[in-house]
Amino acid sequence: MFGFYRIAVCVPVVRVADPDFNAKQIIELANRGSTESASVMLFPELAVSSYSCGDLFYNDLLLDGVEKAVGRILDGTSSLDAIMAIGTPMRWQGRLFNTALLLRHGKILGIVPKTHLPNYKEFYEKRHFASGHGIRNAWANYAGQSHIPFGTDLLFDAGEELRIGVEICEDLWSVVPPSSWQALRSANLLLNLSASNELVGKADYRRSLVQAQSARCVAVYAYASAGVHETTTDTVCGGHCLVAENGSILLDSKRFGRESELYCTDVDLDRVRAARLLESPFNDSVATIDCPEARLIPMAMPPVPERPHIQRVFERTPFVPASQDQRIERCKEIFAIQTAGLAKRMEHTHAAKLVIGVSGGLDSTLALLVCVHAMRLLQRPVSDVIAITMPGFGTTNRTCNNAILLCCELGVELRQISIVEACREHFRSIGHDESIHDVTYENVQARERTQILMDVANSVNGLVIGTGDLSEMAMGWSTYNGDHISMYAVNCSIPKTLIRYLVSFVADDSTDAVRKLLLDVLDTPVSPELLPAEKNGNILQKTEEILGPYEVHDFFLYHFVKEGASPEKLLFMATRAFPDYPIERLRKYLKTFLHRFFTQQFKRSCTPDGPKVGTISLSPRGDWRMPSDASSALWESHLG
Repeated sequence: MFGFYRIAVCVPVVRVADPDFNAKQIIELANRGSTESASVMLFPELAVSSYSCGDLFYNDLLLDGVEKAVGRILDGTSSLDAIMAIGTPMRWQGRLFNTALLLRHGKILGIVPKTHLPNYKEFYEKRHFASGHGIRNAWANYAGQSHIPFGTDLLFDAGEELRIGVEICEDLWSVVPPSSWQALRSANLLLNLSASNELVGKADYRRSLVQAQSARCVAVYAYASAGVHETTTDTVCGGHCLVAENGSILLDSKRFGRESELYCTDVDLDRVRAARLLESPFNDSVATIDCPEARLIPMAMPPVPERPHIQRVFERTPFVPASQDQRIERCKEIFAIQTAGLAKRMEHTHAAKLVIGVSGGLDSTLALLVCVHAMRLLQRPVSDVIAITMPGFGTTNRTCNNAILLCCELGVELRQISIVEACREHFRSIGHDESIHDVTYENVQARERTQILMDVANSVNGLVIGTGDLSEMAMGWSTYNGDHISMYAVNCSIPKTLIRYLVSFVADDSTDAVRKLLLDVLDTPVSPELLPAEKNGNILQKTEEILGPYEVHDFFLYHFVKEGASPEKLLFMATRAFPDYPIERLRKYLKTFLHRFFTQQFKRSCTPDGPKVGTISLSPRGDWRMPSDASSALWESHLG
């Protein structure tokens, strides 16, 4: 459902060289996984025999016992719907292989032998096993079943939505892991059966390998390692299990547990598919890398978790890192990108001044801070920043005073130019009744402010710095040829939810006076202040009361642009991320988002330059190319 599949990564208690005992543990865990509605269950390398058998692998009694134990596993799991990957030693054509069996409904779908066999330090697999390298288009008989696909060319195919590739432990450590070509042959779920031992620092290295391979292959990568009961002689195993999705770790298990363990997480293969469509390096690799053909082994679609029971956390603010340390580091980097971009534009244009309109609102405050920092970066006086307050019909004392005081504290040149009389003259010129507070009334003010900024910039050989953000671009919440236009837009790829943290980040490193002003800016309702204030002087026109909360719209923006999520999926995810909002209100906000996102593309088609700071940008030159006349009807129809 919506591309979600539940992966169960299993670490059974094992006894070395006791396949009967091990089979019972595997069956018990498989049944537990079934009750958890697992779609795919992954067990460790050589789980049926245990990994640590050494020269006992030469003994036919053990290998016969393993084969019989596999038969018991097939019988004991025949009623289960999940796909299972289980490690076992297997004889084939006079050689012994370390293999992964793919099972379902009591049938072996295919057998994948390990390719890369470690034979250094504490590992000596080549003493016992043959490599599966080059084994293709082969078949095997095993555990009472015949004509089973066997080889390193197998992909297990439930359709375009789910295609599984399998590799074993050391395969991932190789220069070109088998999972790389499996991904190029369209596998989107990669399984690794492992018996990796524990050493100081190895868990971190293992985690980085899994994370990087999932990102490189644009896939889900699931990894199950043998537990502590594999510990013998000189090695200790810890049962480390990992699941990563396109570079993000979804599951990172505890280690050194003493009982059989089963860890579940829900992966999003729709997200993987969308990323592959968007990521040109993946597409180029498919086109340019000569990789071997794969045999597709058909299988029915496994069960998926029901909608209410999906075990997936949807971050309320996906643009904002959850941990404070990560947020601080992210803000530091973004602020550096903004200032570096602006400094380069100043150098290139030989601009003498930066001209910016300041309102006391969130966006213009961040843009002003960037301008000041850019001047310091260029070792120029901050007084080369000309900040202009342009009070109009809706300007409140709170925002105007904050803007003035902040400019004074920062040391920029401050100019105050009222737009009231100029707007009234314009109303008279076009025959507009000032008492009619319509879009003309609002946009006349926005365009008057832009004209002032442009004219001042011309007079001082300056650049007009835009203040609009990514959220406003997505919603088209700007006046065409008004605040929509500037000479360089420093906030253009930063969403509203993240701007709050950036301003707070700067506040924490500012003087007490500046910090106090910035915190008050953060507490001020978001507003264009184009309509007259309330009688008590408070802001009347509040953007989020008109459009809906920016945190919700930023959530829709992230998942719509990055993943191509359908309206139904967007709404479902939003209900999980925002349980405090009734579903009908979220549906209303989503309809607003879709309608405005489509109808306002014409504004994005001619937006000014500005620094890209994250993976999502709506620049028509770099990231988002959409016809200005595209219809939203198809998307809106899916919301009823």
